[in-house]
Amino acid sequence: MSRRLNGKVAIVTGAGGGIGRAHAQLLAAEGASVLVNDTGRRTGADAASVVAEIVAAGGVAVADTTSATWDGAATIVRHAIDAFGGLDIVVNNATAARNADLWTVTEEDWDLAIDVNLKGYFAMVREAAPHLCRQGSGAIVNTSSGSGFGHPSAVAYASAKEGVVGLTRTIARELGRFGVRCNAIRPLALGTSTAEYAVSTAKWGSLMALTMATQGPQEPYQAATPESHPPSKISPLVVWLCTDAASNVNGRTFHVRGDTIALLSEPGPERVIVQEGGWTLDALDTVVPVELAAGLANHYRLDDHPELQVFEE
Repeated sequence: MSRRLNGKVAIVTGAGGGIGRAHAQLLAAEGASVLVNDTGRRTGADAASVVAEIVAAGGVAVADTTSATWDGAATIVRHAIDAFGGLDIVVNNATAARNADLWTVTEEDWDLAIDVNLKGYFAMVREAAPHLCRQGSGAIVNTSSGSGFGHPSAVAYASAKEGVVGLTRTIARELGRFGVRCNAIRPLALGTSTAEYAVSTAKWGSLMALTMATQGPQEPYQAATPESHPPSKISPLVVWLCTDAASNVNGRTFHVRGDTIALLSEPGPERVIVQEGGWTLDALDTVVPVELAAGLANHYRLDDHPELQVFEE
């Protein structure tokens, strides 16, 4: 049977469970040889068990427990090449975060989020790029998040995940000439970690609901259930982006949740004002409220919720 990724070699980081596991399984089902990378630090995450599942289903995979960091990326890429003879696909899926009020975030918290969700992604691409560019083909999929639209209690994670979008655009523009494509997804799936996440963010539940409900092309988070939004519903788009059918898709970001996939718009000016010779404060006072900021409102004061305006150390 002809499968879409026969002969291809893929790396999936954070693939010991959840969304990454589903990616690895579907890539293998489509004929790719898959390096399943996971350190096993998350609840239930186990690269070896995912490999066993893939092999039992007739696929080809090896496990790797190296941390996808600046130093570990070279080991992961070399493992895939040594095991399978090449490299065609990198799916950056590893993630880590700690929730906290932003004024209590420690340097350790910040560094963890940036190192895993942004620096580690770049490290993997940096190590894979020479192999992909030399052969004139390759697909990279990075995992961003809806948190990047703004996420109270997750300032480090949100910053890192929005950085992933800029990273993705830059990789696409720099490596596109070598036949290498790079796209990003903002997924939402509910699984093993959902209950842990709900507990860790309970303190900010009301604030999150009030400030995040209308951001991005998504229905309210409360509408999602493990049955309607399983990890397996994220993977088809990720795998499709790695196939030849997506050869014209590069540098774009997709929102994926449940039965819905959305291509997100790229940044562009909404309104433009021009003043020959430059702007003064007096001129801005006159023009901006009428032409640039008309209709804008600060929706985050939450004056109708005084209980949320009480500052707690």
